[in-house]
Amino acid sequence: MKPSLRFISAAVTALLMSLPFAAYSQPEKDIDPDGPGYAENCTSIMVGRLASTDGSVMTSHTCDGRYRTWLEVVPAMTFARDTVHPVYWGTMQTEEAWDMTNVTRKGEIPEVKSTYAYLNTAYPCLNEKQLAIGETTIYGKRELINQDGLFLIEELERIALQRCTTARQAIALIGSLAEQYGYGDMAECITIADPKEVWQLEIAGSGPGKPSAMWVAQRIPDDHIGIAANIPRISDVNFKDPDHFMTSADLRKKAKDLGYWDGKEPFKFYKVIGTGKPYAIREFFVLNTLAPELKLTMEMEELPFSVKPVKKLSVSDVMALFRETYEGTPYDMTKNLMITVRKKDEAGNEITESVKSPAMNNWMNADLRTLVNELKPGTIERQRTIAITGCSYSHVIQCRGWLPEEVGAVAWFSFDNPGQSPRIPIFSGTMELPESFRICGQHRYRDDAAIWSFREANRLSTVNWERGRKLIEPAVADMEQKALSELPALEERVKKLVSDGKNAEAKKAVTEYTDAFAHGAMNRWQEMKRELWQMFGRGF
Repeated sequence: MKPSLRFISAAVTALLMSLPFAAYSQPEKDIDPDGPGYAENCTSIMVGRLASTDGSVMTSHTCDGRYRTWLEVVPAMTFARDTVHPVYWGTMQTEEAWDMTNVTRKGEIPEVKSTYAYLNTAYPCLNEKQLAIGETTIYGKRELINQDGLFLIEELERIALQRCTTARQAIALIGSLAEQYGYGDMAECITIADPKEVWQLEIAGSGPGKPSAMWVAQRIPDDHIGIAANIPRISDVNFKDPDHFMTSADLRKKAKDLGYWDGKEPFKFYKVIGTGKPYAIREFFVLNTLAPELKLTMEMEELPFSVKPVKKLSVSDVMALFRETYEGTPYDMTKNLMITVRKKDEAGNEITESVKSPAMNNWMNADLRTLVNELKPGTIERQRTIAITGCSYSHVIQCRGWLPEEVGAVAWFSFDNPGQSPRIPIFSGTMELPESFRICGQHRYRDDAAIWSFREANRLSTVNWERGRKLIEPAVADMEQKALSELPALEERVKKLVSDGKNAEAKKAVTEYTDAFAHGAMNRWQEMKRELWQMFGRGF
């Protein structure tokens, strides 16, 4: 007689809790990022100004993977004539800002006279002029990689934020630098926003020979939303429409010379740099959810590059998309994980009820899925959810041109799983972050690293998600509502300070708000950690 699913699930879940980052041997489909139609890294959602409820332009990023979690605000700087700007490889795995372990100085380019302050995350994301960038790695043609190229995408993002004020300027600079000095990594997508518009830039190397780059940027229409999630999505390129497309020089010739375009069929960029169809579950879910009237299906050859949503999106709506695990939809991995429980009705009569197993959730790892499917084949069909436990950090950035630069852009930042963690507002004028933000928590457990303030409670809550979510989800909602209700007063205060010429005081005000909010959020999650240990202290 086989053991009950309920017993096995609870036992294995308890075992997994002892190894939260267990390096188990997993099925190839779960670890191979080059598998057909498979992608496991970052997600970016974009919102045009006419598609948002308040007129803000949004970009975003989930940094999915074991990348560094330390972040800092790098101040604006001035440089002497003939200064060079060093270009590094390897900064994504460092433990603190000063850490140069396994970091290589790849080369240098001429420095500019002055730079803007910017928020230095693993993938730098926001500057003081309300220029914002999201990112998602593209698993494309490996033969296009030329490691003699000078740049990785994070270095190009950094330089753009230091030197540019608009999305178009950033695209032009990134493109020209990549073409001149060479792009040296696998293909990438970055989503670049300013207070007026948001663009999706896809870039790859140009293969063997002299390092260069092939790239296309396409603008999201102002009343549309878009999504990029590890797959090239730019299809037909209109070379005669500079308002919606920007491209590298001689793009068509390079693609033809490499054998990726015959010169006759429409020029579809995803076919040039990619290896399969231009979407998977994440793209489909978001586009279909926001524009159901299009009746999109997973069987289509292509999905629209962007869609006009049936209703305008608030920043809260975008945050909710990043918490998505498809629960309650046909793609819910837990939909077949039902158990029978006995309880008494109001009259005292014993009744049975079918409920979802509290030991299961949509973040279960491959070992647990394998075990359940061994007990009953086909019980769980794996889906790549938007929110994952393997997220280092994430942000949703609003660019709001009607507000002073000190407070105009806000990066709603969270550590760890975006389905469980609160979002902390960091502004374009924020000058400094809490000390714990400047320490990475990926290399080892560190109680002085901010991410562990959230990760401990988050992981404990999934032991019994039915009970744990009753703490986590209201706390997330409370912190979100707190910030959204407090921001208008802060914005008015900053506007008054700026109008009075007190820009330094305005930056101090937003810096202090970020600091206080961050410490409040960390304290709340530490309190919940203690509650969860009290809840599960006698066993899982």
